[in-house]
Amino acid sequence: MTTVAFWGTILGVVLLAAVTWGVLGGYGVPHRWAPAMAILRGAVQLAAISVILSGVITNPTFVALALLVMFSVAGITAARRLGWNWRNLRRVGASMSLGIGVSMGIIFASGAIELTPRYALAIGGIIIGNSMTTAVLAGRRFTGAVNDHWEEVEGWLALGATPRQATLDLARGAVYSALIPSIDQTKTTGLVTLPGAFVGAIFGGVSPLEAGRFQIVVLAGIMATGAITAVSVVASRANVRKRPAPLDR
Repeated sequence: MTTVAFWGTILGVVLLAAVTWGVLGGYGVPHRWAPAMAILRGAVQLAAISVILSGVITNPTFVALALLVMFSVAGITAARRLGWNWRNLRRVGASMSLGIGVSMGIIFASGAIELTPRYALAIGGIIIGNSMTTAVLAGRRFTGAVNDHWEEVEGWLALGATPRQATLDLARGAVYSALIPSIDQTKTTGLVTLPGAFVGAIFGGVSPLEAGRFQIVVLAGIMATGAITAVSVVASRANVRKRPAPLDR
């Protein structure tokens, strides 16, 4: 990287962060520093991981360790968003690991993508991140829906329905809502957006056809992981016997 590119990157990121803060502040949005701090944290983490991975990306042991760290941070982050306690952490961790394990197992066992440390790290990182987002969306939307429709849930319970029966329609709606970002991302790929993995592969010298093949496998993996994770998260929270406290973060 040239000196001009380095300082240009810093200037561009700072200006984009300033615009984000200015727009949110001008509209009176709470926590308007959160996006800027997220950008700063992301920059520091990416710089650190870039230095580390440059030396270990072909080592299976270190790649497995890196994926474990990614998964641990993702699980803790999702659990915090859904109300921190060890029970939530176990539920979220189990749901995410199920979705990630099934999807990555199919991707590599089928031969869709060659099982190498480099590909395992790339696909694993993408799928773990999306699994975290889906887990948070599913859990929060289910809790919000139950809270908003508690009188209806209580009515079903009074009629003899089990807690899972009383919240079934709300659970199904929460799962679908959590999958909407992934569905829209997949439907509009190539028309509205060019995914990072696709663009990065082309910049790395891979042919557009090969990059497209890689990207559709990744998108299908994200969708399968999201479906399993969302259903598992919602199912683990569906045994509702009292009105849940609203999630404020």
